[in-house]
Order: sequence, then C-alpha cells, then structure tokens
Amino acid sequence: MKKILYSFLILSSVALSAQKNPSVKFAVANDVVGTVGMFNARKAIVQSSSVYKTPAGLPQGLKKYSFIAEKGLTEFKIKNGQEGLDIISLAQLNSQYGVPENTPVFIEGYEFTDSSTKIYGDIMGNVEVKDHDGRKTVFLSTNGIK
Repeated sequence: MKKILYSFLILSSVALSAQKNPSVKFAVANDVVGTVGMFNARKAIVQSSSVYKTPAGLPQGLKKYSFIAEKGLTEFKIKNGQEGLDIISLAQLNSQYGVPENTPVFIEGYEFTDSSTKIYGDIMGNVEVKDHDGRKTVFLSTNGIK
C-alpha cells in the first residue's frame, strides 16, 4: 500500500510541475523568446510591438511559437543598437545543467522541444533539473516579470 501511495505522490508532483502557468505572457523579439513583462520593464529599447491574440493569427515567421501562444503572443521590435540583452539557447542551458543538449526544456510548464530555441537570460528565474518521463529535464520558471 505504501508503494502505491508513494508512486501516486511522485506522479502527482511531476504532473503539477509540468502544468502550464496561464499568467505568463510570452513575447518574441529577433527570434528570441522572452516575456511581455521583461520588455515592459525595458521600454527604452522597444521600437514597436504587435500583439497576436490567437495561435491562428500568428504570421508565418512566428508559427513555430504557436505552442506558447494559447493566450496570445507579442512580437517586439528592438531599436537598432539596443540588442545587447543576454541570450542563451536551450541546448546551452541543458548543457550547463548536465542534461543532454537535445532534451526538451519546460518553461513555466510549456514544453520547448526544439533545443535550438533561444531565450533571453532576463526571464530566467528558478531553474531545476527534475525527472520527467525517465529523463533528467530542465524546468525553468520566469523571474516574476511575466
């Protein structure tokens, strides 16, 4: 009976850790993923923005991000000469945490399967390596500026 209970608790904790955070609002600039809050905190570098309310409304260049656009997606254009934000690929992030580079990464519960995807370092909050489907996987939560 204890084994069944422990198994249930482990599965529950994995399921909870992989749940999508509906309060996070993703954004993309120069093919790099960030959050709307991150860009709102850096208004001086923003040239313009376009908000897409549904995945179906995304332009062709943003279709690959449709999995994070359930609640909409904002595309920001950064002013020339202001592109100096820290950027890291998910493959590099995996490598830093001792996880194979091609392993998917979970950001706020959203599974990023393409490890060549780049993110802005500013969105990185808590980073943990957890077991997911029998593999070590990086789970990242944003730093509070959603």
